[in-house]
Amino acid sequence: MSLTHMQIQELIDEGRCHECEGVGPEHICVHIAAIAELPTRFGDFHIVGFYNNRDNKDHAAIVKGEIYGGEDVPVRVHSECLTGDAFGSLRCDCRDQLEAALVAISKMDKGILLYMRQEGRGIGLTNKIRAYGLQDYGYDTVDANLALGFRDDEREYSVAAHMLFSLKVKSIRLMTNNPKKIADLTQHGVIVNGRIPHVIPPNSHNQFYLETKAARSGHLMDLEGKLRLPEQSDRPHVQGMSPEDVAGIQDL
Repeated sequence: MSLTHMQIQELIDEGRCHECEGVGPEHICVHIAAIAELPTRFGDFHIVGFYNNRDNKDHAAIVKGEIYGGEDVPVRVHSECLTGDAFGSLRCDCRDQLEAALVAISKMDKGILLYMRQEGRGIGLTNKIRAYGLQDYGYDTVDANLALGFRDDEREYSVAAHMLFSLKVKSIRLMTNNPKKIADLTQHGVIVNGRIPHVIPPNSHNQFYLETKAARSGHLMDLEGKLRLPEQSDRPHVQGMSPEDVAGIQDL
């Protein structure tokens, strides 16, 4: 398993009375609210429930091994994706990423998966479905978010950073292809001592989505020639669409 009964009690007791100045400019304060064993089809873990003062959402950590006070702990920060994680959507690689991370961590001596409630890169479920609608008309994932008035990625990781602090983790190796995630966690005080690539092979439905993540969002994906980075001429032409066109697609 992972956490001992004594460690669990210490974390729960500290979480119950925890107060701090918080992390980041918004002073995000996170505390542990509950811990339980979690046997899964991928292996046996503990699940740790967190409350924070920023978004009033319950985030969770899936924990394996001796992470309490651990150094260079392998960590995957996974953002919630209802359509992928629960419904098995092929438009993204989220469920594959989630399952691959849990399988990998289950085979390690120690590791953590942080499950963050940041649906749709932080824009929420309904807006993500609106973005899907735009993508059905030729937008890529970045242009769809921009057309809806968002940045290409609205996620931030102050809550994730504090979750790691609450678990007494001293340093991590991050399972990611996204250098921005490393930079954001580092900015919030997390010591990241290495990166573990987390590349998922594409399918016919998400290939352009993964190409866009590499070409436009800076993800460090080497798919051994299985993905071709799109040239500018390959990208759907969306700049010529009027605001009325965008609004019409959103309302479909």
